Amino acid sequence: MVMRALIAAALLLAGCALLEPQGSDAVDRVVADALATARAPAAEQKAALGAAQAAFERETSATNRLRLATLLAILPLPLRDDARASELLEPLADASSAGYGRFAALLASQLAERQRIARELERVAREAERDKRERAQLDKERDKREEALRQQLEAMQSIERGILERQEKLRRPR
Repeated sequence: MVMRALIAAALLLAGCALLEPQGSDAVDRVVADALATARAPAAEQKAALGAAQAAFERETSATNRLRLATLLAILPLPLRDDARASELLEPLADASSAGYGRFAALLASQLAERQRIARELERVAREAERDKRERAQLDKERDKREEALRQQLEAMQSIERGILERQEKLRRPR
């Protein structure tokens, strides 16, 4: 009796796995499809993304969710959508769960890191632009000071020439 219950449970689990396998084979298929799509021409990438989106809209299974999220995460711009991929991965991401859970957690962490780096790059770009404006302002102020000093020097040289000319006139016998 216990043996029959175990066999029934195993068959039930196997049947569920057949309906929607979440183990390494299913993850492997999602990854293989994503890699093939990433290597494809842009038109095929767009078509594959559209097909994944349509499949997800028809049936919001974990496989369809993971497939769409993976494509949104790995395809080049303008097809990439990190925010949407992260949103799709959130319900699946569980590092302690084998199969989809671990892969979704890994992909979600990579997306979070890419988003963090993008924010950091934007911050650095803003700082660089601010520094460039400040440097231009300081250069302008320095140029003004240099011009003022040059004018003062010329005025002092003119005064010096005038003094030297007067001294020379005084030294000459009349």
